[in-house]
Amino acid sequence: MSRENELTQSTSAMGQGREVCDTQAPIEVVTANWDVRVLVSAEKNQEMGNISLDVKKESAHQQALIDLQAAAACIRQGQTVAFPTETVYGLGADARSTAAVEAVFVAKGRPSDNPLIVHIAHRDQLDALVTEVNGAAEALMAAFWPGPLTLVLPVRPGAVSPRVTAGLDTVAVRMPDHPVALQLIAAAACPVAAPSANRSGRPSPTLAAHVREDLAGRIGGIVDGGPTGVGVESTVVQVGDDGTVTILRPGGITAEQLSAVAARVATDPALLAEGADGVGSPAPRSPGMKYTHYAPAGALCVVEGPPAAVAAWISAALAEAAQRGERTAVLAFAEHAEQYRADAVFSLGDASELEEAARRLYAALRSCDEQGATYIVAEACSREGLGAAVMNRLLKAAGNQLIQVGDPPLS
Repeated sequence: MSRENELTQSTSAMGQGREVCDTQAPIEVVTANWDVRVLVSAEKNQEMGNISLDVKKESAHQQALIDLQAAAACIRQGQTVAFPTETVYGLGADARSTAAVEAVFVAKGRPSDNPLIVHIAHRDQLDALVTEVNGAAEALMAAFWPGPLTLVLPVRPGAVSPRVTAGLDTVAVRMPDHPVALQLIAAAACPVAAPSANRSGRPSPTLAAHVREDLAGRIGGIVDGGPTGVGVESTVVQVGDDGTVTILRPGGITAEQLSAVAARVATDPALLAEGADGVGSPAPRSPGMKYTHYAPAGALCVVEGPPAAVAAWISAALAEAAQRGERTAVLAFAEHAEQYRADAVFSLGDASELEEAARRLYAALRSCDEQGATYIVAEACSREGLGAAVMNRLLKAAGNQLIQVGDPPLS
């Protein structure tokens, strides 16, 4: 198959499996903005043993605490508030309130069969949400909470709105590792349901500016805590009665890290089915298991194989696309980025340091839109460690349009 035919097939397929969004238009609202970045700086200074603040910084710190209380009050009143976590920005609402949760769906245009993750600030909040936590799940929480790990557990009847669980008998729960998120949730005094704070199908936000771009006028407020750290969403797992940990969505905690704690780690078969577009599949047990996600406006494909073969294919494809009048972009690793000729080239950092790729990925996808890219090609990476999450997000963004060149593909 020629590269042009592959592109045509890829572009056509991108329309399949996209999220069927809620068509109800949100009422235009004035979105409040609270800049609390000083709280993140104060946390870092405290970790370094520097706890003194000058008068100006102390005043800013106190104002940030007041602003955070205002944001928490909005959540208690049933409004939607975007806030930073260590992974991406989330759009939070009182998980117990169906009206508040429905406002999240409407603001995002999110399908109602996608469950939401409930965020808590303290371990004792979990008991009010779930009926059982087995020993293996306790061990995971002890090792990775607070942090980018979500556990799917049996939901306590009536604990959260049925819109949170999408009609399932389980609920996804995590405790974020971010000082602003933890203080906000604690001040709200309720479990907070929070998907990523972007329009559904768009790249997830790693800056408050990304949230404003997608949701200003559609949500109650935005808490600006600066850039997020991990850059991709949490790992979602479900623990079986036998202690087996099944990965439903790869993320900030790797399979290797889980294996250091759990006796057995498995991957959900849905993640192993290449090219699955979500159409006609069962209701997802976890966010991110269905539909095209994280997608830029332009057609995107991912190219996997030996580095030389990948570089040759991408270079030729970019040249052909330019001749067709496409505006081109490429997402590449630093080792190869300079060799590509495109309207925009975005480096994901060194191929051996995928933590940086995770941090840069969503911003790069958004930048493709800012550059007006209509044809986008991305280099694949190793699927080991955090690479599993990076590849998962890339393939979701590309509607699972994977082009393999050479033999064998990357491990």
